[in-house]
This record gives sequence, C-alpha cells and structure tokens, in this order.
Amino acid sequence: MQDLAQAVYLTLAVIVVGGYLLGSIPFGLIATRLGGAGDIRQIGSGNIGATNVLRSGRKDLAAITLIGDAGKGVVAVLLARWLTNDSAAAVALAGGAAFLGHLFPVWLKFKGGKGVATFYGVLLAACWPVGVLCAITWLAMAALFRISSLAALTAAALAAPFVLATDQPLPMLSLALFMAVLIFIRHRENIARLLKGQEPRIGQKKTAEPPPPAA
Repeated sequence: MQDLAQAVYLTLAVIVVGGYLLGSIPFGLIATRLGGAGDIRQIGSGNIGATNVLRSGRKDLAAITLIGDAGKGVVAVLLARWLTNDSAAAVALAGGAAFLGHLFPVWLKFKGGKGVATFYGVLLAACWPVGVLCAITWLAMAALFRISSLAALTAAALAAPFVLATDQPLPMLSLALFMAVLIFIRHRENIARLLKGQEPRIGQKKTAEPPPPAA
C-alpha cells in the first residue's frame, strides 16, 4: 500500500512539474529571436504571446508562437492522460500547471504571457468540445470586433458554461474557472483600455509602454 501511494505521489509530481516546465517554454521569445525579429519584450505591449508577435509584422513568427503556446498545453494534458489512464483530475492538474507555467515562467523571472493560446490548447486536449466552442467564440468575436483581448475574455468567460452545457467532469469545471479567472486578471490593463475605447485592433501596431519613472 505504501509503495502504491508513493507511485501515485510520484506520478502527480511528474504531471504537475512536467506540465509547469512545458508551459514555461517561451515560444514567442524564442521564435522572434531565432527569426531575427529581436526581443519580443521590446515590441508593442511587451507581451510574449502570439498577438504581440503579430505586431512585429511577422505573421510566420506569430503562427509559430500560437502553435507552440497551444501545443505545450496539449502535450502536458496528453502526458497526464497517458500516465494516469485518463484521470480527469490528473488532466486538470496538468492543464492548470501548464497554464501557470506560461503565465509565470521560471526562465523569465516569472514574467510570462497572458495565457490565451495555452488556454485553448489545454481545453482542446482536456475536453475538446469545450475547446472547440471557445475557439469558435474567439473567431466570431474577433471577426465582429477585431479586438483580440475582447475575443479572448469572452471565450474565457464562457468556458465554464460550456463545460456545464457539454456535461464534462467536475475537474474540467474547476480547470475552466481557474484559467478564466487568471485570464481576466492578466488582462486587467486590456479591460481598462476596452472600457476607454482605446484597445488596439488585431494587426495594429502598439508602441511599447514607457518604463515607470525612477523613484
């Protein structure tokens, strides 16, 4: 019995730590540096996600970032499925860990992205009907308003209702709520600009915000 408990704890540790490390891979930073576009943290909003990479004018690098950020969430979830014989709780832990890794990567002093692409990757692998519905929501909102943050916030807000509507396991509801709350927290500046009507549209270049004045 003790050996079984140790095996369970070890598996959970691998799932959580492995998920976090996968999620912390900064594909946006890697793609822009290797692609000759410089440091993405010095471009536009300074965010390492695909939307800001697109502001560099390099659609190819933005696509690589989008695929990489979503893919690491997929891999983390699939690893958990394989190690635990498709345990919903383990899948939720792995997905949440990958999401946290993207937001707070150890390699970048815990200053990461806003998590939208990883959010979709996690949901598509963890509960694909919810992931598909969220992706459709994003596409519809983006087509209507041409504002990436508004599309992402709407999809995140609807994730939990989509979980309930598609009768997913309880851990999926916890995962959806967890990621949605963090997405709203990470988008607080975007929300403020949306309320003022100042949020840039998709493809629109945005100058980097000046550093705060010295004390």
